[in-house]
Amino acid sequence: MNVEVRTITADDWSLFRDVSLRALADSPDAFRRTFAEAQALTDDFWLERAGGSSPILMVLEEGRGVAMGGVFAPPESTVAYVWGMWTAPEARGRGYAAGLLTDLVTWCRDRDLGVRLHVTEGNDVARRLYAAHGFEPTGGSEPLREGSALRVEELQLVM
Repeated sequence: MNVEVRTITADDWSLFRDVSLRALADSPDAFRRTFAEAQALTDDFWLERAGGSSPILMVLEEGRGVAMGGVFAPPESTVAYVWGMWTAPEARGRGYAAGLLTDLVTWCRDRDLGVRLHVTEGNDVARRLYAAHGFEPTGGSEPLREGSALRVEELQLVM
């Protein structure tokens, strides 16, 4: 099987959009944006996000996006946030999420940034992955999105 891990660029905006929509359809409680909200976003939004200054990594199997994750590094901040971690059901168990997380953490560390992320309460698979990579709760939590009874917990890298 041909597997490629790459940092997407603005040229990959439609791939990013398509994988993001698949992620939202598969795991709607793992993301702040709803599927309907994401579907309504313009092509310009996806183009701008894909071409941003912080990396979005994608795993492709035979050219098809099957896993992703990104970093948001606010200007002048000492902390970056890992976001958008997802692996397609047919590609789970192959270590893609662990590899992406390692690469994203390395990107942050190379820039002397602390690393945080959010995980939906009850997402035990993601929580185990993050704990295995040195993330621990900060004590902060908030609703997944406005009006949601689900909450996300903030974790930070401590290793």
